[in-house]
Amino acid sequence: MPLATIRQHIKPTLLLAYPVVLSQLGHVMVNVCNSVMVGRLGGSLPLAAVSLNINVSTVVMVLGMGLSMGITPLVAAANGEGNVRRLGELLVNGVLLSGLGGLLLSALGFLVTPLLPYFHQPAAVVALTTPFIRVIFLSFFPLMVFQGFRQFAEGLGLTRQAMQLSILANVINALLCYVLIFGHFGAPAMGMMGAAWATLTARIIMAVLMGAYVLRAERLRPYRETITSWFHLRGTTLRHLLGLGLPIGLQMMCEVGAFSFSGIMIGWLGAAAMAAHQIAINVSSVTYMAAGGVAAAATIRVGNLRGLGDAEGARQAGFTAYALTFVFMAMMGLVLISCRQLIPYFYNPHQDPTVVAQAATLLLIAALFQISDGLQVVGLGALRGLQDVKVPSLVALLAYWVVALPLGYGLGFGLKLGSLGVWIGLLAGLTTVAVVLLWRFRQHSAVVPLMNEAPVVVR
Repeated sequence: MPLATIRQHIKPTLLLAYPVVLSQLGHVMVNVCNSVMVGRLGGSLPLAAVSLNINVSTVVMVLGMGLSMGITPLVAAANGEGNVRRLGELLVNGVLLSGLGGLLLSALGFLVTPLLPYFHQPAAVVALTTPFIRVIFLSFFPLMVFQGFRQFAEGLGLTRQAMQLSILANVINALLCYVLIFGHFGAPAMGMMGAAWATLTARIIMAVLMGAYVLRAERLRPYRETITSWFHLRGTTLRHLLGLGLPIGLQMMCEVGAFSFSGIMIGWLGAAAMAAHQIAINVSSVTYMAAGGVAAAATIRVGNLRGLGDAEGARQAGFTAYALTFVFMAMMGLVLISCRQLIPYFYNPHQDPTVVAQAATLLLIAALFQISDGLQVVGLGALRGLQDVKVPSLVALLAYWVVALPLGYGLGFGLKLGSLGVWIGLLAGLTTVAVVLLWRFRQHSAVVPLMNEAPVVVR
């Protein structure tokens, strides 16, 4: 694609992407903040317990978040068509579906904790993790309500509001962690449980404020005026939301599940290996979410242009997102290579030298898969804009669970490479997904079916 063509898509993509990047980072920074503050309690056990919680709870969380992501491409397409009534239906059904999903996810917390001993983690780690997970799962209900309102707004190109609320929630979470973990300002010193209660509180505030924006913003009044009932699920709209959202959620669960199970395998090697893995995966998740923001922008741009009937524009927008992500992730890979010996000390200035050495090695592998990780998530985002979600979900299932995990287990435990071998398996899985999805977008965007033209588009 000519450079001049890419340039005309760079600005609108970045304008959509940077608020989503910061908003997506908000979800990750909750775990980063919790890990950093809990790590300062001393020893590897608390950090290993937080790692086990993240390995378990994140798999469930992304299933719900993926379910809500089906809202965005449908809203973007309806906005491109100028279909106001359809947008009102998507608002009601999207929020209700997200809320119901959040209730189910919260209830799962009490079913998951009895299974923790069967993951063969250190007994002390399981004991610390059990109450922590229950509170984190309770926070999934307000998080999913937030997601329902957020994905609707982002489908219209309104990405800054969720960004601002995510930043606010992270500030609240950090302050509450400081107060509740260590017992400052007269509060009880709750240890790592203070981080769990801080996260629940911050997510409740996020949900209330995001809902207030969507329900009161003047620019969204035309969509609200078409709503006759806030408690009516429309069968056709619900099927469309589930038809897109459920495969997205399953795809995300396959990916995150592979990383989480890799973390569980590394836990078999001991608390030090698990703590090192948590440091490396935390850092990698920050750069991943940055690429995920560009992917979300690709979904909006491709879906909106598709709704306008501009197939070539949709294709160009997708490839522009690919180019931006390649450059950014290559730069981040160089940063990780340069700083891999220093990053572990950020989590604990008195970090165990064994943990530092293992984390530095894993950060080197993380640096190598930055490009693959970024390109695969952008490929998923661009294909979602084309409402192509089922085949990418199958690709993710095969790449992570047929390639990455068996290879990682064979290298890590068969060839005795330990956590290094497990991470090499993840690198192979990510690269497989990136290559296949790039090929699919190239083929599928050339034959995308056109939709009705409309005079209005929100960029």
